[in-house]
Amino acid sequence: MHEPAYQITTLTPQQPTSNPGLLPTEIPPGVQMVTLPGGARTLAYTAQPAPPAPPVPVAQPIPTWAKTTALLTPTIGGGIAAAGIGLSYAAPGLIAMTDALWAAVALIAAAAIGVPMLLRIGRATAAGRGSTHITQNITASGMFGKANGTISNP
Repeated sequence: MHEPAYQITTLTPQQPTSNPGLLPTEIPPGVQMVTLPGGARTLAYTAQPAPPAPPVPVAQPIPTWAKTTALLTPTIGGGIAAAGIGLSYAAPGLIAMTDALWAAVALIAAAAIGVPMLLRIGRATAAGRGSTHITQNITASGMFGKANGTISNP
C-alpha cells in the first residue's frame, strides 16, 4: 500500500500549545469556537443556514385576448394596406365623381333659384295680354271611325 506524504498528529488537552490563542476580536467572521465529540475545543467554520431558495417562476399561460390580438394584428394591417392600395387606384374615379356631384349641386341650386323666377316672369307676361280661348268640336262614328273636328279661335 502507500504511505501518506505527511503524518497526522493530534494534540491532547494536556499538551501545551505553541499558539496562545486568538482574542475574540481577531477571529474572522464565520469562524466560531466549537467543541468536538471527543471533547476537544477548536476554531471552525460553521455552516450558516442556507437562505431559502428563490421561488421557481411558474410559466403562466398566455391570455386569450393576447393570442387573439396577436393573430388579428397582421390581418388588420393587411386590410388597411389593401384599402390604401384600393383608394390609390380609385382616386381618379373619386375625383371625377366629386366633380360630378358638385356639378349636380350647382344644377339643383340653379333650378331652385331659376325655376321660380321663370314662373313669375311667365305669369306676368300671360296676365298682361289676356287669355286665348280655343274651342274644339270633334266627332267620330264607330269604334274605328275617322275623327273630324274644327277649331275656332274667337
